[in-house]
Amino acid sequence: MVYNEELTNRIHTLTKDRGLVEKKMFGGVAFLLNGNMCFGVAKDDLMVRVGPERYKDALALTNARPMEITGRPMKGFVFVNSNGWSKNATLTKWLEMGIDYASSLPKKK
Repeated sequence: MVYNEELTNRIHTLTKDRGLVEKKMFGGVAFLLNGNMCFGVAKDDLMVRVGPERYKDALALTNARPMEITGRPMKGFVFVNSNGWSKNATLTKWLEMGIDYASSLPKKK
């Protein structure tokens, strides 16, 4: 698996003590809260699970696009290119969106 280790390390730093679990998924790495994916890294993209309610608003943000892995967009998930996560403040906003959505879901066993 090839994914951006710099971005992964920054996510570790910005989310330490948040109770996230790292798991290999989607050809990269994903971060889960209570068993639910929040965000992850695939190649040089940040993938964020924003949920269906925030999906259109997230896509309207600069540097975001639909998350397509199998040729079809995954509703509620977006890819953010490196321009969208290069600054810690912007990266933190994306990470908080993912954590907010995952924390709204029931815990997985």
